[in-house]
Amino acid sequence: MNFKIVHNNYNVFDLDKSIEFYKNALNLTEQRRLCSEDGSFILVYLGNKNSPHQVELTWLRDMERPYNLGDNEIHLALEVDDFDKAYELHKEMDCICFENKDMGIYFISDPDGYWIEIMPANYGK
Repeated sequence: MNFKIVHNNYNVFDLDKSIEFYKNALNLTEQRRLCSEDGSFILVYLGNKNSPHQVELTWLRDMERPYNLGDNEIHLALEVDDFDKAYELHKEMDCICFENKDMGIYFISDPDGYWIEIMPANYGK
């Protein structure tokens, strides 16, 4: 058997705000969208030409409050070819939530509080 990682899912409270964040912060754009017939959920798959891996944003109509992530330690990690430029963009967006200068990485937080690790290309190789 051969398994291939296809996507990660994040449940989001404000779908439009999340789509805009991922577009502006990570250059991920909508690849496809699935909507339930009764309008109870929308799935939006984000990606780019650099990787087949996608981020699935799930919006649930009946969710009346932002998600409680508790002690969420789960995160996505993305490498970037121009680390300094990405850092400046994320600093301007005020979405950097944690920096580890010793390791040479930092994390940004999306509108729902999910952390995303940003690392330079070829990190640790």
